Amino acid sequence: MSVSSKSSGITSNRWFKPVVVTAGALVVALILVLVAQWLRTLQPVQQFLVDYPGHSAVPEGAPTGFPAWLGWQHFLNMFFIVLIIRSGWQVRTTTRPAANWTRNNKGFIKTKNPPTKISLDLWFHLTLDALWVLNGIIFIVLLFATGQWLRIVPTSWDVFPNAVSAGLQYASLNWPVENGWNNYNSLQLLTYFITVFIAAPLAILTGIRMSGAWPKKAAINKFYPIELARKVHFPVMIYFVAFVIVHVTLVLATGALRNLNHMYASNDDNNSWWGFGIFAASIVFTAAAWFLARPLFLRPIASLMGKVSR
Repeated sequence: MSVSSKSSGITSNRWFKPVVVTAGALVVALILVLVAQWLRTLQPVQQFLVDYPGHSAVPEGAPTGFPAWLGWQHFLNMFFIVLIIRSGWQVRTTTRPAANWTRNNKGFIKTKNPPTKISLDLWFHLTLDALWVLNGIIFIVLLFATGQWLRIVPTSWDVFPNAVSAGLQYASLNWPVENGWNNYNSLQLLTYFITVFIAAPLAILTGIRMSGAWPKKAAINKFYPIELARKVHFPVMIYFVAFVIVHVTLVLATGALRNLNHMYASNDDNNSWWGFGIFAASIVFTAAAWFLARPLFLRPIASLMGKVSR
C-alpha cells in the first residue's frame, strides 16, 4: 500500500476530524494559559487586577442567596435544554425519520396554515421548545418579582473591565474568588445576562420563524426570511452547548458541594450533600428521558396531538 493511500485512509476515518479538532483546541488552550500567566507578571497588568478584582459592587437592594424556585428552574432548564439540543441535532442530521407526525387542526391547536407532515423528531423538538418557553416565562416573571434580576443585569460600566480581569484570572489558572451566594464575578454576570436576555430570545424568535405555525404570507417575511433564521438558530445552539459545558465544569471545579447546594438546596453549606444528591437525581432523570426519547415511546404521546405515520 502506498503512502498516499495510507494517508487517504487516515483522513477519511470518521474519528480523524474530531481528534484533530480536539488536539488543536488543547494546543490553543495551552498557549492561552501561558500567555495569561506571562501577562500577570507585568506590573501594569498586576495593577489592573488590583483596580478591577473581577467583580462589581452588589447593587443596592439585591437579594442574597438563592430562593427555592431558582433550584427548580435550574433543573427544568437543564432538563429541557439537554433534550432540545439532542432533538435539534437529530432534526438537522436525520435524513430518513423513523416516523412522521401531522397535527389535528382542531381543538386547542389551531392555525391558519393547513396541517403539514413533519418528522417525529421535529414534533418532539417543537414540543420541548414550547415547554421551555413556558418555563422561561415563569422564570422571567419570578426573576423580576423577587429582585433576582439585579444579580444578572449589569448596573455599572465597571462590569466590563472586571469581566476582563476575571477572564484573565481564569485563563491563568489562578481563578477569581468564588462567592456566588452573594455576588457573581463580572464574567459570570455578563454570561448569564447574555444567556437569559439575548441567546434565549434569539433561540425562540428564530425557532418560531422556522416552525410550520409561522404565517407563510406574512409581510415581515420579506425582511425576516427563513434562511436568516436558520443561519442564526444553529450558532445559538452551539452557544448553549458551550455554555452548558463551561458552566458545569466551573460548578464542579470551584467547590462542587457548595455550588450544588446553592443551585439545588438553597443553602450556603460547604459540607451538606443535599445539593449533590438532588443534582445526581436530576442527572439520572434527564438520562432516562434521553433514553426514552425514541419513536417507540414518543409515538403514543404524539398520537394524542395528531396523526403518527411511518
